[in-house]
Amino acid sequence: MTDVPAVTANEAGSLTVRDNRTGSEYEVPITDGTIKAADLGKIRVSEEEPGLAVYDPGFVNTASCRSAVTFIDGDKGILEYRGYPIEQLAEKSNFLEVAYLLIHGELPTKEQYDNWEHEITYHTFVHENVKTFMQGFRYDAHPMGMMMASVGALSTFYPDARNIGDPDNRHMQMVRMIAKMPTLGAWSFRHAQGKPYIYPDNDLGYTANFLSMLFKMSEKKFEADPRLVKALDVLFILHADHEQNCSTNAVRSVGSSQVDPYSAVAAGVGALYGPLHGGANEAVLRMLRRIGKKENIPAFIEGVKAGNEKLMGFGHRVYKNFDPRATIIKKACDDVFEVTGVNPLLEIAKELEKIALEDEYFVKRKLYPNVDFYSGLIYEAFQFPPEMFTVLFAIGRTPGWLAQWLELVQDKEQKIARPKQIYTGDRQLDFVPASERWK
Repeated sequence: MTDVPAVTANEAGSLTVRDNRTGSEYEVPITDGTIKAADLGKIRVSEEEPGLAVYDPGFVNTASCRSAVTFIDGDKGILEYRGYPIEQLAEKSNFLEVAYLLIHGELPTKEQYDNWEHEITYHTFVHENVKTFMQGFRYDAHPMGMMMASVGALSTFYPDARNIGDPDNRHMQMVRMIAKMPTLGAWSFRHAQGKPYIYPDNDLGYTANFLSMLFKMSEKKFEADPRLVKALDVLFILHADHEQNCSTNAVRSVGSSQVDPYSAVAAGVGALYGPLHGGANEAVLRMLRRIGKKENIPAFIEGVKAGNEKLMGFGHRVYKNFDPRATIIKKACDDVFEVTGVNPLLEIAKELEKIALEDEYFVKRKLYPNVDFYSGLIYEAFQFPPEMFTVLFAIGRTPGWLAQWLELVQDKEQKIARPKQIYTGDRQLDFVPASERWK
């Protein structure tokens, strides 16, 4: 262990690092609870050798940016957008106002909100060639794959989006994307069902219009129950941003190349497509169905403790306390089931939550319900198939992705993403031509 630098903290807001390999000492400043990786790079055995680097798979303790968009305190169960508690936004705001807040950094005036809502509504339609593009997918294409491809395709319809240095241009692309995501999402849903695509109804609000494009059939006008509209709007708010998660990191990483925002957001959609990020609520539904009935819960709990079962929808990489979104979404469940009737799985979910929260095994490990525990039940009540769950997630997350992208392109400290690696392969092998290798 003699080659590991010794680190001590001092009261001056810095670390004194002694490299035991050389005996040299270094003063490393501490700013906002972090040290710069470049400062560690100054620690080296000789000028010919590379400096010290940090090995951090999954970036579990590496800050990649400074951000004023979202604050999370996982130990206390706090989530804030631009300083506003998620509980207040879910109760008193709506998704378009939250989208404005995330992107502009402040709540809108009445005039600003009216203009914002008008802009979003005006741009809900997509070019007819986008419709043709989406119709070209196989009948069984996954809706998330269709959305990822169609979001990326939008960059070809708006080539001026590459001019990311123009604030007015950036604003227009963000408006277009927030406006068109529900259209693309609804059309991917209709495509999978073999139903005709429904055009936006600009007389309806953002979320009501989305439900119309999803479920309208032969009626002249589709009007969803206001309780369902409100519940889905709340779900969009809860998913609008969540700090530097996998998909947001993907948006920032791809965006660091100064590509257009459609391509950057398509990368976020791709990251969200993965089961470890966007598919947790579907896993909860599978778990609840496997349990089958309340009487089977004790045996299931014992199976979890023995390592034979997985308790899905509990615990979170960030939250070591209650996920504040879980409490809000549980209330939304009640509102939705008032309209649709109670999902039989809800009784199992509530009993499972009750037992887990009282069991010392789970309490000790701080395994509390997260946002995915109940969201799948709500989506299923809307009659969404599981493959649509991540599409709904992506629609809600779009303002957060864009706010993070905007922050990135305006941040003078940011550079193109280029992590270091630790090379573990062979070195300096002699190449033998195929004519000799294959004798």
